[in-house]
Amino acid sequence: MFSKARSFLPALQNLQPAPTVTLTHAVRLAPLPQPINCPRIPCPQKRPASTQVRPRRMAQRFKPENGHDRDVVRLMVLETDEPHPHTQTEKGSFGEILHHHMSKAGSDHHPPLGIETDQVFIVTDKPEGRMPKVEEFAKFDGLLITGSMYDAHGNDQWILDLLGLLRELWLKRPDFHFTGVCFGHQVLSRLLGAEVGPAPTGDWELGHSAIELNPIGQRLFRTKDTMIYLHQMHQDQVVSPPSHKTAKGLLDEDTEVHVWGSSDHTKVQGLYIPNRLFTSQAHLAFDEDMVKRQIEMRVESGGIKDLDHADRAAETADLEHDGQAVAKAILRLFRFDDDGLLENGHVK
Repeated sequence: MFSKARSFLPALQNLQPAPTVTLTHAVRLAPLPQPINCPRIPCPQKRPASTQVRPRRMAQRFKPENGHDRDVVRLMVLETDEPHPHTQTEKGSFGEILHHHMSKAGSDHHPPLGIETDQVFIVTDKPEGRMPKVEEFAKFDGLLITGSMYDAHGNDQWILDLLGLLRELWLKRPDFHFTGVCFGHQVLSRLLGAEVGPAPTGDWELGHSAIELNPIGQRLFRTKDTMIYLHQMHQDQVVSPPSHKTAKGLLDEDTEVHVWGSSDHTKVQGLYIPNRLFTSQAHLAFDEDMVKRQIEMRVESGGIKDLDHADRAAETADLEHDGQAVAKAILRLFRFDDDGLLENGHVK
């Protein structure tokens, strides 16, 4: 079920990267097509028909894809960034990509679940951004915050507004579930008082990466393996997990905040509070093209300066990863999974 560690050297020797996204030095200098309202590089007035980006809607709803008789998990996806224009054209927004990914995990749940998602783009620095009100979450079981180019430790007004929204939801909805990926992981950790900031070494954790699981992680992911493999795309990190003392009234004194995995670069790869919170620093729904394109965007924007590191990471983009296992673990936060793989709290 899980990806096994593979030697990187043979993989790199045999890799045939897609020509449109390979991070050669020539490609790095080529201008990228940019989304409308891009703050970095001026956009052309019109794209060729083959690269026209789907227009963004203020909000979108995606109904369950299979089984109308299934129990339905209703999830609000808070989008904090936009994908590469080519990804937007081929696959849609991050919210749409996550909906399809979570729907597949729902089909593998025991019993199967239907997934209904609404998505809202919440970067209010942009004209199409909107921060929802607490009342809009009334019919939802939880939320998922996506990754972003923004710093979760920053004080942009929309990030401060998001933290205010999350705090209000946390206090008013004890039944509500909070999940986040990358930026989402970091901003939820910040909500609970954890320190978030750049890695002390200043380097990025990029591409296909091993994450060491502790016993909590093994139970969450239903595996006896000590490693999972996921795609990374971050420089910032959660320095240490939050606690009752840091959470300023959001956590009871007896609430345990579990770290489920770590890597050499980032010791807090994800957090877990039973029936309440699940986060992952790594991405669960990135495929090969998405990894290469996201790296390319960060190289072009100047965020990633170590070009050799970027090239090496892009060359691992085709390696198998365990993103589907992460999606399944997220759904177990919402609904019990009667998969028969646990015995006395341990994986059989």
